[in-house]
Amino acid sequence: MNNDKKKRIEAAGWKVGSVDEFFNLTPEESAIVDMRFNLAKALYEKRQNLHISQSALAKRVKTTQPRIALVEKGAASVSLDFMVRSLLAVGASKKEIAVAMAR
Repeated sequence: MNNDKKKRIEAAGWKVGSVDEFFNLTPEESAIVDMRFNLAKALYEKRQNLHISQSALAKRVKTTQPRIALVEKGAASVSLDFMVRSLLAVGASKKEIAVAMAR
């Protein structure tokens, strides 16, 4: 956000801050949210590059299409373990997964 916009928002009585501040996240919680987001994005991109549907991926992972949709959204109900297993199912290497987590 540029400084002019920030000043206008603050002048109107609003507080400008980060997502971490808004949700009062610890650094550890923030890191997990970032990793979850990055893994979800990596899975979506890998699946798109392979030109396979969520249903096809679901069959590979032995789950349902709605669960794959949740994985790709980074839903909190999906474990990091399942996210990693889904990435492995589309052929991601351990290095690719590590890079995605560290983005």
